Amino acid sequence: RSHFGSSRRHAVRNKASANVAAMASINPQFQQIGEQFTQHYYQIFDSNRQGLVALYNDSSLLTFEGEQFMGATSIVQKIVSLPFQTVQHQVVKADCQPNPSNGGVIVFVTGNLIVDGGAATPLKFAQVFHLAPSGGSFFCQNDMFRLNIG
Repeated sequence: RSHFGSSRRHAVRNKASANVAAMASINPQFQQIGEQFTQHYYQIFDSNRQGLVALYNDSSLLTFEGEQFMGATSIVQKIVSLPFQTVQHQVVKADCQPNPSNGGVIVFVTGNLIVDGGAATPLKFAQVFHLAPSGGSFFCQNDMFRLNIG
């Protein structure tokens, strides 16, 4: 008798159990959560950047054009310091995926950025959010932003 067959069955059974466990932590509403967060985030960003502080926490991380910031206060200070008076985000696409390791949601956004009324020359941007669950709600654990220039 070969142990290969029984080990293989055991490995397949363990993998199936792991898949069921992973599926159990996938939030079935990931698409809705991601889309609602995206709409909410850009609405606040475009009207009152200081209000974004409520969407981050002390462990949140932002990479903005390669520069890194940690914690809600530091992140929002960076966002508030951006050199424009008015901004409007136009989301072109928001792709969402569930994060099975924590029940969170990953959102990849592409769109146009209209700064200081420059509708004739919108900037292209890409942004990724990792939304982590916290007390029945979600906060932005990770945020990565890039202008698509050149």
